[in-house]
Amino acid sequence: MSKFSRFMKQNKVTKKNEMHAVTKFLTDEQGNPLQWEFKHITSQEHDAIRDRCMIDVPITGKPNAFRPKLNTSKYINEMIIASVVDPDLYNAELQNSYSVKEPSELLYAMVDDPGEYQNLGAWVQQFQGFKSLDDKVEEAKN
Repeated sequence: MSKFSRFMKQNKVTKKNEMHAVTKFLTDEQGNPLQWEFKHITSQEHDAIRDRCMIDVPITGKPNAFRPKLNTSKYINEMIIASVVDPDLYNAELQNSYSVKEPSELLYAMVDDPGEYQNLGAWVQQFQGFKSLDDKVEEAKN
């Protein structure tokens, strides 16, 4: 047995999908908020999302000089889209019902309450393993 056997893929714990009620405005027959299904994304998928969301911002006082900046709104939106399993945000019938053509437009149409959308973004980040500011403050106290 190799010294690396503990690190072999078959020993890696599989991350489970989770259900989460995203908005109180989409409900079942009894008025309960619909549960959405979310999956974990890989580090590689996350890096690709981050790269797509980087923009060049001019540096003040330095002509033709730019610095990279993360377009945070686009980043959160794309991370949510990559995480959602159900509902299928790429489904044409679902998009047509909201008169949109892109998953990002559909997400904004389905979760059109700004507070709920912000809460969803925070939940997805935490679900994907990022710590919230409150978590970091709590760690610093200990």
